[in-house]
Amino acid sequence: MDGWTRVCGRDEMAPGEHRVVAADGTMIAVFNIDGDHYAIEDVCTHDGGELAGGPIHGFEVECPRHGARFCLRNCGRTCLAALDISATNTSYRSAARAPIPGDTIQ
Repeated sequence: MDGWTRVCGRDEMAPGEHRVVAADGTMIAVFNIDGDHYAIEDVCTHDGGELAGGPIHGFEVECPRHGARFCLRNCGRTCLAALDISATNTSYRSAARAPIPGDTIQ
């Protein structure tokens, strides 16, 4: 797939669901928020814990270990307990800082 990692078809992940995939050794969490898909590195910069499975608050994912929150739209932290997460190049041929378009999430 030209260096892209397939996550799923758009219709295979319902709103509110998430998936985690490995892409070149980096774990990426992909979330379906109201039908739009967002990708973020699956790591809390506060202590290295996983973000996937943590509560979702609007467009924020909360670390289940210590409560640090990250914006799924821009990968920035929304509390002082953590650092910003680097954005990932995860999409259907576009950058991850916007909802992922198309029928196949990559």
